Amino acid sequence: MSLAPLPFIDLQAQRARIGDAIDAGLLRVASHGQYIMGPEIKSLEENLKDFCGAKHCITVANGTEALAMPLMAKHVRPGEAILVPSFTFAATAEVVAWLGATPIFVDVDQDTFVMALESLEAGIARAKALGLKPVAVIPVDLFGQAADYDHIEQLAAAHGLWVMSDAAQSFGGAYKSRKIGTIGHVTATSFFPSKPLGCYGDGGAIFTDDDEMASLLKSLRVHGQGSDKYDNVRIGLNARLDTMQAAVLIEKLKILDDEIKARNDIAARYSSALSGYVPVPLVADGNYSAWAQYTIRVPARKRTAIMAALKEQGIPTMIYYPKPLHRQTAYRDFPVAGNGLPVSERLADEVLSLPMHPYLDQASQDRIVKTLISVIKAHH
Repeated sequence: MSLAPLPFIDLQAQRARIGDAIDAGLLRVASHGQYIMGPEIKSLEENLKDFCGAKHCITVANGTEALAMPLMAKHVRPGEAILVPSFTFAATAEVVAWLGATPIFVDVDQDTFVMALESLEAGIARAKALGLKPVAVIPVDLFGQAADYDHIEQLAAAHGLWVMSDAAQSFGGAYKSRKIGTIGHVTATSFFPSKPLGCYGDGGAIFTDDDEMASLLKSLRVHGQGSDKYDNVRIGLNARLDTMQAAVLIEKLKILDDEIKARNDIAARYSSALSGYVPVPLVADGNYSAWAQYTIRVPARKRTAIMAALKEQGIPTMIYYPKPLHRQTAYRDFPVAGNGLPVSERLADEVLSLPMHPYLDQASQDRIVKTLISVIKAHH
């Protein structure tokens, strides 16, 4: 008898826990009718600031705009270069290209999956050799773990660069004693439904302690408005978060700490059970990961067969990411650091993400682990 397939991310289990509170929040919005910039927006922004300790929070329509708007506020332009990792989702580089600047692709560490310092330094040198002016670095907190910010900030300061933390996958976690949202000059995050803190559609937020940047971001969010929406003092965007999504996030934020703890417990069980069978993800000392994904590595030539065998047993898996950005059609003409990005290329062939969510019960996790070990042995 075959077992029922497991969900990769179980949003319905979360809904069973807080669905009534979310529905009540949505009904409140429907009742007052302020669907754009309603009172829930300000409430959510205050709650998010309190949660992470940032001075300013500006909610926006999606995570991509959360990345783009600080670049706009900083007047990023052609002739400038911004250092980004290649092993991540396209949005991080996309926003740089939007503004006519040049993304320089940097390699990552094979154990933590985050930006590699030697490659970052080589990327800065490459930008200068090409006659570009490096102005910023956007480390990505991949799979929930913060990048190596102490060293990145030190290197950035030495070269006069500012730092934007791409925390699309890490909000709710921490880097040493610093909560995600308070690192770098500015932090961008996403509330896409599958993220550790996700809404019922698209959403995002920007955090900063810089008063001037916060003021610019609020203007950019509403078509570059000045004293009102018909006083346009700069070129902006239509980047407001919907009030309905704010109502959802207000309730989800209340349980985020509890859910992140559950994710950490689940990740620890995975690593304990799988260590010795496959390379398991490493969390750097002092980091508290949000565990957006739990990602192992398997032999490249066997990955497709392993995934198929797991699927037959009702175990879903995903590949984040099957092709590094510098190999993507849209980005392959942009520069790369040093002599290439071998780790990003190797990881793209080897990574495999297992089911991960706060409601993954021990019986289901035991089933995943037992099946995976059996499949690994069979494909040894």
